Amino acid sequence: MPIKKKEEEKIVDINMERRRLERTFENLKEQLSSASATERRWAARDLAQYSESSQILLERLEKEKDISVIEVILSSLLAIRDELAVKGLIELLKSDDAHLRNEVIETLKQMPEEVAPHIERLLSSSEPDLKIFAINIMESLRHPKVLQWLKHVIENDDNVNVCTTALDLISEVGTEEFLPSIEKVKEKFKDEPYVQFVADLAIRRINEGKMCM
Repeated sequence: MPIKKKEEEKIVDINMERRRLERTFENLKEQLSSASATERRWAARDLAQYSESSQILLERLEKEKDISVIEVILSSLLAIRDELAVKGLIELLKSDDAHLRNEVIETLKQMPEEVAPHIERLLSSSEPDLKIFAINIMESLRHPKVLQWLKHVIENDDNVNVCTTALDLISEVGTEEFLPSIEKVKEKFKDEPYVQFVADLAIRRINEGKMCM
């Protein structure tokens, strides 16, 4: 057997032995900062069994560069899904890392009950991007106030990108009661061709839905 192959197998054996022997909370915290991505990944996975892990997982997530470790950290935060985990993930929507933001959005979509209480705060943010992220998350919320939130956005928000994102979702979930609001947003952005296109699409789909009822 080649020497390199033997060395690789030895490393695997050592890592597996460490996992068997060092699974305490304190040891896992230490391994989460290991130079080895494999060790960080295993630590992140095993920390999901400790409800007090949210803060250290979030702190690691902010500086982690290995995609496979990021995915496991998010999986563990999803498993824990306490208030600290939800708030920390929402804060990461402000990250400059586009990949991390997208992964966080997908994770938050899987926490509808936990995320719903934070939607109104995100929609009232002064940052259009946060509003857009909130609307993207709303797609999976199945919350009774989703339609109310969307209606409020297109009636009151003056950012064209926020409104077109809302109209995209309205075209999928909207009902007849949205039609007057959609006409208002068309008037508000009458010089924006894309708004007109998305608004007309929403109107058409709502009317098609009425015909099928």
